[in-house]
Amino acid sequence: MVYTAMLLLKYLPISLVDTVIAKYTKFKFGNLAELGIPQPEEGPFSFKISKGRSPVIDVGAIDKIKLGQIKVLPGISDIKEHTVVFDNGDEHQFDAIIFVTGYKNIATKWLKDYSSIFLEDGTLINWKGENGLYCAGFSKRGIAGISMDAIAIANDIKTVRGNKI
Repeated sequence: MVYTAMLLLKYLPISLVDTVIAKYTKFKFGNLAELGIPQPEEGPFSFKISKGRSPVIDVGAIDKIKLGQIKVLPGISDIKEHTVVFDNGDEHQFDAIIFVTGYKNIATKWLKDYSSIFLEDGTLINWKGENGLYCAGFSKRGIAGISMDAIAIANDIKTVRGNKI
């Protein structure tokens, strides 16, 4: 879809490409709002221009959501130890919490103690911080670096948790 949209953008205005891609997305995936994924007000390419964030590329998550293998939950209002309180008041306990923050590191703006893992400017010091905090993808090594970080993190979690996984 992104490749097709990029070709269309050479010849058509963004608003038209956004409309075409939004309709195609709805045709291909159905109404994602019914799965707990709200449709943005702006089209994906207008959103990229106004917010600086890229459209999401599905690599199988939608099918897993539809099959119930991935559960979409509302926004988080509070975290207490292993309990996460959601905006709708529901509470769930988790062994691990993974924040997927996107391409730009703003963790130093909301993470209370980041000194073991980030410098003030958001530069990564280490992929493993204190209290079970891990970070992948901030090493400026691209997709290969993210993969290496993710493998190191998974191996470390396996070592720490042992046979409990």
